[in-house]
Amino acid sequence: MRQWTIEKPGQLTFDTVSRLNVRIVAGRLAVLASEGPPALEVADVGDFPLIVTHEEDGTLTVAYEDLTWNNILDWLRPTRRRATLTLTVPKDCPVSAGVVSASAVVAGFEARTSVKSVSGEIVLDGVSGETQADTVSGVVESRGLVGDLSFKSVSGELTVARGTPRRLKATTVSGRITADLELPPTGHVTLNSVSGEIVVRLPHTAQADITLRSTSGQISTGFSELARASQPGMRTLSGRIGGGMAAVSATSVSGAVTILKGEPA
Repeated sequence: MRQWTIEKPGQLTFDTVSRLNVRIVAGRLAVLASEGPPALEVADVGDFPLIVTHEEDGTLTVAYEDLTWNNILDWLRPTRRRATLTLTVPKDCPVSAGVVSASAVVAGFEARTSVKSVSGEIVLDGVSGETQADTVSGVVESRGLVGDLSFKSVSGELTVARGTPRRLKATTVSGRITADLELPPTGHVTLNSVSGEIVVRLPHTAQADITLRSTSGQISTGFSELARASQPGMRTLSGRIGGGMAAVSATSVSGAVTILKGEPA
């Protein structure tokens, strides 16, 4: 095992990286898939040094010495821990990233990706593997989603742009969920909120079974094929558009739920 203490800007390169773990508090983090040699570029580091560990099995860890997943509540204490990092590793490398208020960009990965945030913004660009994004109040934006995405938040928002997910599961208390989707035949989408608004846009040629539910929120759609039903404590809008095959389910307690119909090109 090799270890470095990073106290000033600089760059490190590695022979192989089979797994990446990175945790910072404030600043900016970019984790990018690359075909070149794995590397860490540090553009800025604050008053607290970062510890870089490269193990014999290829696991690379970049973090503060006293901050681990087990004491994540300590991350919330006032601190001057700020860093600007760019990491490039192979596209099939599993990635686990955690930030407090830092912004994070994760792009191009095909393996399992996990990103956790307290209030920092997360951008997932072109990920095609199994992805987990958890945040308290931060914004999560996914661009060009192809694989599986699981999202959990308290008040954080999720935006999916140009998504073709195999599986998309999102759960929030009061955050807004917005998804612009092109569903594959086996695509499965499940969206749940308490008071947050849910808006989904599907192309006019979509083929899916759709179910929208809300206890007291408004439900609406641009697809005439969907039928309304009402029973005590629940209103439903459901039906099949096209030939079915894919599935979309959106449920809210008091938030509005809307399925928009895309216009023909």
